[in-house]
Amino acid sequence: MANVRLPDSDLAQLPIVSVIVPIYNGEADLPGLFQCLLAQSYPADRVEYLLVDNGSTDRTFEQLQAIANNPVCLDRGMQIRALSETQIQSSYAARNCGMRAAMGEIFAFTDADCRPQPDWLLHLVQPFQGEKTGIVAGEILPLPGNTLLERYADRHQILSQAHTLSHSFYSYGQTANLAVRRQALEQVGLFRPWLTTGGDADLCWRIQQQGSWQLQFAEQAIVQHRHRSTWCELRHQWRRYGRSNQYLHELHGVALAQPLTQRQTVYRLSRWLLKEIPIALRQTRIEQNSSGRGGSTGEFWIDAVLDTPIGLLCHHWRTIGQQQSSLPEAAYQIEWLPQAAAVQNL
Repeated sequence: MANVRLPDSDLAQLPIVSVIVPIYNGEADLPGLFQCLLAQSYPADRVEYLLVDNGSTDRTFEQLQAIANNPVCLDRGMQIRALSETQIQSSYAARNCGMRAAMGEIFAFTDADCRPQPDWLLHLVQPFQGEKTGIVAGEILPLPGNTLLERYADRHQILSQAHTLSHSFYSYGQTANLAVRRQALEQVGLFRPWLTTGGDADLCWRIQQQGSWQLQFAEQAIVQHRHRSTWCELRHQWRRYGRSNQYLHELHGVALAQPLTQRQTVYRLSRWLLKEIPIALRQTRIEQNSSGRGGSTGEFWIDAVLDTPIGLLCHHWRTIGQQQSSLPEAAYQIEWLPQAAAVQNL
């Protein structure tokens, strides 16, 4: 995709943006993130980057301080600030810390292990030209990966905003690639700091329910994110999805994801054994005969054969996450921007 080039007169009219990134033990991710921030085409004098350490036990905060004082940043006029949130271990509390210190009209969010493309901010901010736009979600694409689980997630577009934007309750965007208008946050408050998952949906739903704000999708505002590559990471991911379902059920009355019945499980396994495996075997033989060699057909065979079992495991882990979770009482709390907090206390 070609980089966006706007006339100087248009660049001068762009809103001030605060990019907020929560970071926990992100020492290995920071160099890559830093290079992506350096490459942003958004005018340096109209954006600030607030990198918030969330009580890391590695050298994350020291690296953040080094980035903030990097001569390259200073030469380019980039505004990078290293902040710290140590009272609450939650990415939402860290984001709130960044928002309380932010000066922008628009707050943009991504994560330390994400890789925003150079025109990410330009595309993400563009829909805010509409006065009713309160939230903009950009797209999340996978970073290159070759493991079995990465290929599975890629086939099913696990990271894509398409899943959250089509939610039956209200659309929402994931905080890996999301922007919110300050005015909307002054109206409904910030993230619930004690939530550990589901906070992106909760915030987007409050904004849409309590005001006349609209959510827009900026398809060209792209960040890349790594898929989970180990079974432990995949299990943690899907159990977290289950916890999110449970929390949002308690906060908003959203229906829970239904566990598979024994009959449904037997049907899917039977279909897998009697239909999917024979089809995969037949397709593999066709490819081998046409190419005269095995090539990548072994990979195709493994992916096709294991797709259903992996999907059943993910469904099971999400169900376990729901069943073993209960919303903490503290998670009902909502924090406010400083000026909004003063109004609330009147």
